[in-house]
Amino acid sequence: MRQALVTGVALLLGAWALWVLEGARAGITVEELRYDKTPVTVYSSDATGPHVVIAHGFAGSRQMMQGYALVLAQAGYIVHAFDFEGHGMHPHPMGGDVNALDGTTQRLVEQTRAVMDRVAGDAPVALLGHSMATDVLVRVAQDDPRVGPIVLLSAFSRAITAEHPTSLLLITGAWEPGLTDFALEAAQMVDPTAQAGQTVTQGEVSRRALLAPMVEHVAILQSRTGRAAALDWLNGFYDRAGSAPVPQTGWALIALLTAITVLAAPLARLFPQQSIEIDPPTTRQWALLTLVPAALAPAVGAVIDLQTLPVLVADYLAVHLFVFGVTQLALLAWLRPTPPRPNLSAAVVLLVWGLGAFGLALDRYGANFWPIEARVPIIAALAVGALPFMLGDALTTFRAPLWQRTGLRVAFLASLAVAVALDFEGLFFLIMIAPVIVLFLLTFGAMGRGFAARSGPLTSGLALGIVLAWALGVSFPLFSA
Repeated sequence: MRQALVTGVALLLGAWALWVLEGARAGITVEELRYDKTPVTVYSSDATGPHVVIAHGFAGSRQMMQGYALVLAQAGYIVHAFDFEGHGMHPHPMGGDVNALDGTTQRLVEQTRAVMDRVAGDAPVALLGHSMATDVLVRVAQDDPRVGPIVLLSAFSRAITAEHPTSLLLITGAWEPGLTDFALEAAQMVDPTAQAGQTVTQGEVSRRALLAPMVEHVAILQSRTGRAAALDWLNGFYDRAGSAPVPQTGWALIALLTAITVLAAPLARLFPQQSIEIDPPTTRQWALLTLVPAALAPAVGAVIDLQTLPVLVADYLAVHLFVFGVTQLALLAWLRPTPPRPNLSAAVVLLVWGLGAFGLALDRYGANFWPIEARVPIIAALAVGALPFMLGDALTTFRAPLWQRTGLRVAFLASLAVAVALDFEGLFFLIMIAPVIVLFLLTFGAMGRGFAARSGPLTSGLALGIVLAWALGVSFPLFSA
């Protein structure tokens, strides 16, 4: 009875989420185009409205920006959201020196201007960008009369001055303390008395720093306050009165992904219950299975210098996962009985549910999840490490109490932190891996537990190893020096 109730609630939650997310697209024409090699999604409901070019942040994609794109398109703007080089579906890797203005940044500036060349009309083109893109857009606007109002989310750019850009709205999450200070300082360049939420002007320069409540660096992309303010700012510049609803797409996306995660349990019950003679690890066993791999992985990774994959830190991460997982599997072979063979049919269903249902939902409403051809060998290489890692994780956490499951995952993240400390400059981008790992374990880990309980831990470990390699392989930018 309880299981039927949970399934029913998950179905209702998913239905509500789809109603909200699809409703946000109502009346909008969505076109998938390419401007030269750059993938572009064009959103429009009025072919005569001003053009807006939207750019995402580091490790993002144009799908991540659709919360703003859809609202602006509903209000009559023609929105062009694109993937930077090396991101999303763009086939060409990022390049140049990431620490030099005339390196990677300049290449992204040139790419953005190439997109503008395709969309510039009689009215100035509006620009909207997040995080990394904010510096790019400010530099794009330098000495370019085609640029109109600019909206920056979670901004930081040394190119902002008291005179440039002339029409600038800075939206920062209230939980981004350093960036909130920067946004206010940018407004105070125009008027030293400027306060958050206040529009200040001096001559032709108009500027406002706005705090979006209860959001951080990622959630700002779904902030209702931020999206409404962006529309108001553009309407003020173009003297338009276009309006649009600002739906709860952020909560709807979370609800949809939660529903998909919960609905994996009834799928697992389609398979017969296996007899699994495995007890949870003792405290001593858990300590060995957790601390030894956590100490060994960064130590071995520090002396293996692979640089073959065209993705930042992917080589190291594959090695780290491999050492951690193989060490755990070796200890498990010594400490515990041999687990039953995996149910390959159940593993395929879990894999299809994870990559299909979850992946399709995420790709349509949240972030790019489908790899281009260039990422397939990267996923395969990451699978060499991800498969033993997830097999070891599934076996160690099988029937384990919450504190052991949590402690193991914290130890793995700590091992990544040690690796970064040993080579901060080379492995800095591993810091950005942590949220991906945490989200993966919260969602796919929950799916896997149901299948493990029914069909054995090797079943879930096998499927989730492939899913983890896939998730990591599509998340981080392609890069070539």
